[in-house]
Amino acid sequence: MSDRTVLHVKGRVLAGPEDVRDELWAVDGRITYERPPGEALTVTGWALPGLVDAHCHVGLDQHGPVPDEVSEKQALTDRDAGTLLVRDAGSPSDTRWVDDREDLPKIIRAGRHIARTRRYIRNYAHEIEPGDLVAYVAREARRGDGWVKLVGDWIDRDAGDLAPCWPRGEVEAAIAEAHRLGARVTAHCFAEDSLRDLVEAGIDCIEHATGLTEETIPLFAERGVAIVPTLVNIATFPHMADGGEAKFPDWAAHMRRLYERRYDTVRSAYDAGVPVFVGTDAGGSLAHGLVAAEVAELVKAGIPALDALSATAWGARAWLGRPALEEGAPADLVVYDQDPRADVRVLAAPGRIVLNGRVVG
Repeated sequence: MSDRTVLHVKGRVLAGPEDVRDELWAVDGRITYERPPGEALTVTGWALPGLVDAHCHVGLDQHGPVPDEVSEKQALTDRDAGTLLVRDAGSPSDTRWVDDREDLPKIIRAGRHIARTRRYIRNYAHEIEPGDLVAYVAREARRGDGWVKLVGDWIDRDAGDLAPCWPRGEVEAAIAEAHRLGARVTAHCFAEDSLRDLVEAGIDCIEHATGLTEETIPLFAERGVAIVPTLVNIATFPHMADGGEAKFPDWAAHMRRLYERRYDTVRSAYDAGVPVFVGTDAGGSLAHGLVAAEVAELVKAGIPALDALSATAWGARAWLGRPALEEGAPADLVVYDQDPRADVRVLAAPGRIVLNGRVVG
């Protein structure tokens, strides 16, 4: 037996959207629904699986890679907000050391961003030409944890607006190579024009997805391609447009249009059956710890509260291949003083945070 304290969580254990139990225990860092012998530390409230931020960048800030001590602060900020599972959607830093820390969130890495030369934020990505795309996707598929991150579109300085980064043939070959290596592929996409090619090429997910239209939404739904809208990031589009308008007025106008229809876009995708998951895009220009704000944004867009919760809890964990509050699963959970199903704003005030069976917050 280890030296871990047995933990007893009682009240309402939200083990699934329709699976509500009265109590669980954490023994040796694992969940059990069978009462163990002996005494236990008791925590009461409404328990959810540790929240998921499916678009988060640990090890990155607006200038590029950061030292390990900054990465640690980022991870702790996410943890203290209830995020206990991160899909790191691109980082130039090596954060494998986090895996050895039982007090930090678990990370599923997508390796480093792969972008077209001079078509992304400086110091973030491998910047390459299309002929090298397959090789770099294979490299990052081997380095990551089952995901690869492409930059699907960015501002083309000659055109003065957003434009696709990759020819269709190279994208098809690269995605096929990632799948051969057992990795899924996601892509940063703001605009409309790259989406059809990426989806028809077999991509698994699109980040931001502000360019979805009534023509491409059914294609996403048919292929089961997920979106991570990052609405807390899309809220910065007007500020971005203001900063670039003098040099790129067409781009600025385009960004404002995407912003203005952001809620309609997300709701239309949800209504069509497109899988929607929570991601904040923390770690670039955005602060960490915004998972509750993103869930609230999904609800504001018109997604029902229980489905918005699932997008950061049970559904998100299933999508990423990680367990929720199942027998034998790691005891990663967040306990709230009120019912988050009644008001998702409850997520902004965790009562207790449990990671690997230990109360860490």
